[in-house]
Amino acid sequence: MKLNVNQKTLILGIETSCDETAAAVVENGTVIRSSAVASQIEVHRRFGGVVPEIASRHHVDQITVICEEALSKSGVAWEDLDGIAVTQGPGLIGALLVGVNAAKALAYAHQLPLIPVHHITGHIYANRIVRELHFPLIALVVSGGHTELVHMKEHGSYEVIGTTRDDAAGEAFDKVARTLGLPYPGGPEIDRLAKEGSPVIDFPRAWLEEGSLDFSFSGLKSAVINYVHNEQQRGHKLNHADIAASFQESVSEVLVKKTMMAAERVHAKQILVAGGVSANSKIRLEIEEAARTRSIPLTIPQLALCTDNAAMIAASGTIGFLKGTRADLSLNGRANLNIEDF
Repeated sequence: MKLNVNQKTLILGIETSCDETAAAVVENGTVIRSSAVASQIEVHRRFGGVVPEIASRHHVDQITVICEEALSKSGVAWEDLDGIAVTQGPGLIGALLVGVNAAKALAYAHQLPLIPVHHITGHIYANRIVRELHFPLIALVVSGGHTELVHMKEHGSYEVIGTTRDDAAGEAFDKVARTLGLPYPGGPEIDRLAKEGSPVIDFPRAWLEEGSLDFSFSGLKSAVINYVHNEQQRGHKLNHADIAASFQESVSEVLVKKTMMAAERVHAKQILVAGGVSANSKIRLEIEEAARTRSIPLTIPQLALCTDNAAMIAASGTIGFLKGTRADLSLNGRANLNIEDF
């Protein structure tokens, strides 16, 4: 079915999959009318990572305020909305349930369609806020728990042709950051520190079988941890900046080369980069250069749209709305929702 993506729409998006309570109103899937986010980073930093029960409780405290703020800033009334989109999964189940139940209550109270959204499709559709999508395309999704190459032939069609077999890139960043004594979240800290060093340490690259588009970062993570422990045992002074730069170089090289392999394999007309790790300056620079060399158009959202937000959920929800995707009040959160089954 050919979608009329130019149809006028106003969608309220709600996102509570992890530690950000967010709501946004997006017009036509491309224009952000408002965006409100309550971050919990400072709350979880003392624990070195997200504590699910604490995240859920903060979502309960913030969800009503954030939804009201998003609608107020948008300049539209409830009756102007065409639907309410909400992250159904994947994510922390307690956190997801807060957003899902808030969305169900609002949809029921205002007699609006309820549109379930897969969190990763939200990251992908953050790119449509920047530039219209052209198919076929390859989306490199690099977030805290996901590293995937997604082939899209049309709007709302997702084929995973490469995925991580163990640690996702974001998990590796966080674990290496902890090893180096850096605060949570680790990704931005490693990015900052790497700028002060050089990639002089030859950490491994996991290419897997010939032609494979899958990823593996567990070995790299272990190699960095072992290097740090071995150097400490020998009494050597660690150069944290060089370790960060070398680790980042290894991750970037694998991500970029496999993305280009995927793009060439499906004759992609566009490459998208999505997810929190796509805020990394090294990865952005390297993939921009690789795409330019191959003359493949590349889209990467601005930093605020890389991390979890509700504008991306509304953008993806717009496509769901146009496809006729609807949920009733039995909608439930699903911690391990599969993008290809969505």
